[in-house]
Amino acid sequence: MSARPAGGRPASRLRTDAARNRAQILSAARGAFLESGTAVPLEEIARRAGVNIATLYRRFANRDALIAAVVIEGFGIALDAARSAAKTAQADPIAAVESFLRSMIDSRHLLVLPLIGGPQTDDPEARELQHDIAAALEEILAEGRRHHAVRADVTAVDLIITAALLCRPLPHLPHEQATTLTARHLGVFLDGLRPDRSRTLPRPPSTEELADHLHGGTAATVEGQARKR
Repeated sequence: MSARPAGGRPASRLRTDAARNRAQILSAARGAFLESGTAVPLEEIARRAGVNIATLYRRFANRDALIAAVVIEGFGIALDAARSAAKTAQADPIAAVESFLRSMIDSRHLLVLPLIGGPQTDDPEARELQHDIAAALEEILAEGRRHHAVRADVTAVDLIITAALLCRPLPHLPHEQATTLTARHLGVFLDGLRPDRSRTLPRPPSTEELADHLHGGTAATVEGQARKR
């Protein structure tokens, strides 16, 4: 028999309701943030989610907690795409990179991330997810180098930045034209990964430096100053 809380509903039903409310709030917040920025009233997010403001606050203590949850959700989607692509890297590294980038493009309406114009958060889980994404992408690139299919100076940061650029909307163009341009630039980038390069690339930032800047940290600045001394 299911345990019943004081209110009379089984605990499993309460957990289901809570999970559904949380998902609805996150979906509403994502849409509101993309349309109006993170200053949108929380009451408006609750209204879009079909819950009252008290329910929103039960799930998320404040605006920062809600912002962090939306960002973490986006990084989770990116990590799933990177890990899925990494499974195919041994057979075809370039196809694995394409798979990751296409997954990101297809999911861009779900991504509210700092590099795509979304908010910053200093939540430790977000930083950990960024680290895991970079690790999965480096795994793909390592296979590419081993197969002599990917130039040696490409890093995970290059894939992350390219994904961010490809996911940015082109709001003043018809959908068909915007889709075609995205596909063209994806093709140009994939061809540019190959080792028969014609130019040397400048040094990219490390994933740690990129994360520090996105989280508002100072470690990258300190490291840069130390390098100059």
